Amino acid sequence: MQNTDSLKTLCTQVRRDIVRMVHAVSSGHPGGSLGCVEYFVALYKVIMKHDPANFSMDGKNEDLFFLSNGHISPVFYSVLARSGYFAVDELKTFRKLNSRLQGHPTTHEGLPGIRVASGSLGQGMSVAIGAALSKKLNKDERIVYSLHGDGELQEGQIWEAAMYAAGNKVDNLISTVDYNGRQIDGDVENVLPLGNLKSKFEAFGWHVLENHQGNDLDKVIGSLNEAKTLVGKGKPIMILMKTDMGMGVDYMMGTHKWHGSAPNDEQLNLALDQLLVTEGDY
Repeated sequence: MQNTDSLKTLCTQVRRDIVRMVHAVSSGHPGGSLGCVEYFVALYKVIMKHDPANFSMDGKNEDLFFLSNGHISPVFYSVLARSGYFAVDELKTFRKLNSRLQGHPTTHEGLPGIRVASGSLGQGMSVAIGAALSKKLNKDERIVYSLHGDGELQEGQIWEAAMYAAGNKVDNLISTVDYNGRQIDGDVENVLPLGNLKSKFEAFGWHVLENHQGNDLDKVIGSLNEAKTLVGKGKPIMILMKTDMGMGVDYMMGTHKWHGSAPNDEQLNLALDQLLVTEGDY
């Protein structure tokens, strides 16, 4: 594991990757990607047992991760590349013709690190449950992780999956909700209020943890480590993680308008001026 300072520098670099990727093709989803940087860096650099050099689809004896809200692919691709799954230079092909780095993750091009096509919201928890049950059947003690958007919880399949996971004691699953309060059409509360998510998931039979500082790397690592202590105790585990959409770029924060909009040349330069790194930048 890298030290905390180097991981925080990596977070800044990942944010630089994100704004560059979406700017280059005037397409993509920077807001949620910027908000989830600390989660991905914590997961891939500290928490998960995984083997980038020997990627396989079955992931035996490894922890697995499934991104359900697949539109935040820029952060996923950046962290995969900077974890050694593929060359960092390939990030420059994001959303281009014949690229392996499509706007939503896909599997048909065989991109290392991607085990399921995602972006059709609501489906990722079901996939993660299937993978977790497979590990149980195979006596594989590793953990399955999944990430979801808060707007995604408006999909009914999520709640069917939540019932199934609790009813079948899928206690090797750690799901996280990116609770930034915003979705493509505005604030989540104005589109379709979610109510008390902690009470809801607890009523569905889950262990629920809350992290109110999802852009604090140490807090994210702490909440994921705490979740790991609950594995094997009869219930699936949910982390409700408060983040800021657009974190790190001041004009993208506090609004849903950058959910799926790319910065222009001037806006890119403003963003990069706020996201300075001293080395390692491409």
